[in-house]
Amino acid sequence: MTTTTTPRRKVLLASAAVGAATFSAAAKAAEGRADKDGPVKVVYHITQGIPQATRCLGNVRNHLAADPTAKIAVVGNGAGIDFMLNGAKDAKGAEFAGNIGDLASKGVSFRVCNNTLQNRNIPKTDVILDAVVVPSGVAEAANLQYREGYAYICP
Repeated sequence: MTTTTTPRRKVLLASAAVGAATFSAAAKAAEGRADKDGPVKVVYHITQGIPQATRCLGNVRNHLAADPTAKIAVVGNGAGIDFMLNGAKDAKGAEFAGNIGDLASKGVSFRVCNNTLQNRNIPKTDVILDAVVVPSGVAEAANLQYREGYAYICP
């Protein structure tokens, strides 16, 4: 018996192959994302400036108090980078650098969007020492969430 492949059958086979490849890629990307034995991983995404950053840092402190093993990243873009610039102060006049340095010493990482720096003509030298510049804040938050299994929180 000879089997012929009709154009419709070719389309169905191709669709099945694409579906299987997509499922396989998604499953592979999800590997390790939910590690029940590892630390909780969270990305806090700041986009709205000093008031949001103040709330966020309080949330991060509370998070670490409840779970000192948590792996936390704080990503800022747009107005959300302002608190990570040299000399930035909260509403009470305290510089953020000390609070950020303390959290960084507890393993929290701080990441600043380079696109925002460029769009606002802010030199990288204005970023506090405890923060690193990443190419894109939104891409960084997405990569942490999808590829590295971080839960996403936008305070």
